[in-house]
Amino acid sequence: MKHQLSFASITIISDNIAEVIVDPDVEISIEMVEECYNFLNQKFPHHFALLVNKINTYNYSFEAKLSLTCHENLKAIALVCYSEQCEQSSQQILSMHTIDKWNVKVFSGYDLGWQKGLSWLEKELILSQSNDSIEIH
Repeated sequence: MKHQLSFASITIISDNIAEVIVDPDVEISIEMVEECYNFLNQKFPHHFALLVNKINTYNYSFEAKLSLTCHENLKAIALVCYSEQCEQSSQQILSMHTIDKWNVKVFSGYDLGWQKGLSWLEKELILSQSNDSIEIH
């Protein structure tokens, strides 16, 4: 099921995985980040993962880069990049949040990245469920 936000589309792939595609030439603001988090909170009250398909070129405002946080139920993020510039900008944002210890992996869109990213997310969700059940006992 596909949902349109003011700046991106989000497709629910399964009950715990969503694909995000940001519209072309957007500068993501703090308000847009909040809009996305609010949507994700409504759709995923449980553990979930995101496949961010970076097929379009877009930027983040400095404030938005700083406001990105890891949602407590967000267990993994797969970034599918289609250029070296995309990979570099993604790594720059990730480096700003090394203390947050996000579970993120970058995949090449030209090397079956979407499929590899989805498979990785499915495995990470299974692993996070196993770890949660271990912690409970």
